[in-house]
Amino acid sequence: MRHLLTLKDLTTAEIEDILRTGRELKDQYLQGIREPLFPACVMGMIFEKQSLRTRVSFDALMTHLGGSAIFLADEVGFGKREPVCDFSRVLSQMVDVVMIRAKHHEDVEEFASYATVPVINGLTDFCHPCQALADIFTMRELLGSEKGRKLAWVGDANNVALSLALICGKLGIRMAVAAPEGYTFDDEHLQFIADNQPGWELEITHDPVEAVTGADVVYTDVWVSMGQEAEKAKREQAFADYQVNGALMAHCPQAYFMHCLPARRGLEVTDEVMCGPRSAIVQEAGNRLHAQKGAVVWLLNQR
Repeated sequence: MRHLLTLKDLTTAEIEDILRTGRELKDQYLQGIREPLFPACVMGMIFEKQSLRTRVSFDALMTHLGGSAIFLADEVGFGKREPVCDFSRVLSQMVDVVMIRAKHHEDVEEFASYATVPVINGLTDFCHPCQALADIFTMRELLGSEKGRKLAWVGDANNVALSLALICGKLGIRMAVAAPEGYTFDDEHLQFIADNQPGWELEITHDPVEAVTGADVVYTDVWVSMGQEAEKAKREQAFADYQVNGALMAHCPQAYFMHCLPARRGLEVTDEVMCGPRSAIVQEAGNRLHAQKGAVVWLLNQR
């Protein structure tokens, strides 16, 4: 039995298996085929944070696979009413797979250590592996192959950026991160990346133009994530020169724009870019369904 807590958990070959399966299932989906590969299989979905893409995509993919999903929000008291060890062992008796969208990565790790079913990280403060899988899935659709391509991250080096760094290293994608002082990867994260991708070089800069020059994809995320509201004014000031706008994209006119959404239009990105002809945000969001379906099928086949 395997879990998907970070992309460190997967080899390059396993990532390829997941993406290949997702591609095959998307092709079937576009033909109107929903093959019930796991009839009556049940996913427990634990949410400590609001969600659109994560909730709907996992719920829909379980239906497509012949199973169902149970939405578990505040009323179940995850991490509050009883110890995580008890919660995990009990829930494992009732469902076939668990997806958790949690505030703290340590809680997901603890849950998985007691679980007797596969556990998927649907987002934590540390990383977002499902988003990164969907992003690479989308890059392949846009570019044909991601090998040797360059992805430029502009803004806060957050949980999504870390997952992208891990998967870019495993798949041979060049990555540049442009962030203000104090908002790039710290030494612990850099060591985590280096330990999992020996020999892969991540470009770090404070200059957005330097980062996007030669890029095939430009990616950004919100400056103020959930839980960081108290830092709003400080962060908006720090990131004021890191907006992805028409002037920045002019340095890489053939690059596609990506964003994990939701976006704060007029802050980290302008409407001109969000709605422009090189914007891939809707396609990228839709691919959460297909990439995650590949991951769920892969995990359930490992039981």
